[in-house]
Amino acid sequence: MKNLHTVIKKPLFTEKGAKLKESENKVLVEVAKDANKVDIKKAIEDIFKVKVEKVATVTTNGKWKKYGKSIGRRPDRKKAIITIKKGEKLDFIEGA
Repeated sequence: MKNLHTVIKKPLFTEKGAKLKESENKVLVEVAKDANKVDIKKAIEDIFKVKVEKVATVTTNGKWKKYGKSIGRRPDRKKAIITIKKGEKLDFIEGA
């Protein structure tokens, strides 16, 4: 990946993510499907100026859904669980 800003799509705010952030200093983000762990680590470190200890990725397939009479499919997603080193802090909604 060339541009680091295209690797990270958006942060994920879920109940599981909130528990992981409080207990284990981990952050959930949605990433590009073709991004690898090295690209994700480099993007987080360069953009947010924090040290990353570990990156785990999870790819989920889109579900089949009915929309009226037709059948459609939701898009596939890839998310990353990023472990931040102790003493570092990453907060996407500071001041809100």
